[in-house]
Amino acid sequence: MAKDSTGQPSAAPDWRWVGERGLRVPTGAATLARFDALLACEFAEIEDIIPADGSLLLILRRGAALSPGLCAALQAPLPGAAARGDTLHEIAVAYGGAAGPDLPALARQARLAVDDYIDSHAAAIYTVAFLGFQPGFPYLRGLPSALHARRRASPRVRVPAGSVAVGGVYAGIYPAPGPGGWQLIGHTDSVLFDAARDAPALLRPGDHVRFVPR
Repeated sequence: MAKDSTGQPSAAPDWRWVGERGLRVPTGAATLARFDALLACEFAEIEDIIPADGSLLLILRRGAALSPGLCAALQAPLPGAAARGDTLHEIAVAYGGAAGPDLPALARQARLAVDDYIDSHAAAIYTVAFLGFQPGFPYLRGLPSALHARRRASPRVRVPAGSVAVGGVYAGIYPAPGPGGWQLIGHTDSVLFDAARDAPALLRPGDHVRFVPR
């Protein structure tokens, strides 16, 4: 294991420090597998691990340094893909109407009738790739390619909590009211984030989601 001038293990060339305690590690398509592997090791120097799109952000404990074991784990070959995310959440959605003002235009863009667009969106099984933007906001991978859509050129000043949306290649759900530029197609009463719960975020990386029209 190479070491830097202080005698600490060296970060790989493609790792990037973010502030004093954050280390961004590119992971490509193996983000969730690497995330699971690090969680299982319970490295003492890690305060938090945040999955993102093709990378992990490791937050080290104050005063801690990278250990040789952590450096090795970040570069070690991963075992064959394990069965992960066996938790399936069924999210009831009221599609269209005032809660889904962008649905008609998205259906036209996809060259589908509105009902067929809804059927296609609801037929997919999504995987939570990572959380971000707002606490508990899930970036859901698995949106059918015909439904991919650019975000709005002009974001809305306020998007209601529970709004089900499409942004690029992802589907998502707004946990809280606030500004947002994703295309709105419906609404759910599911509470995505509640700080009073033992696990505040309803969804976690690797979970699966199926939307159920109501």
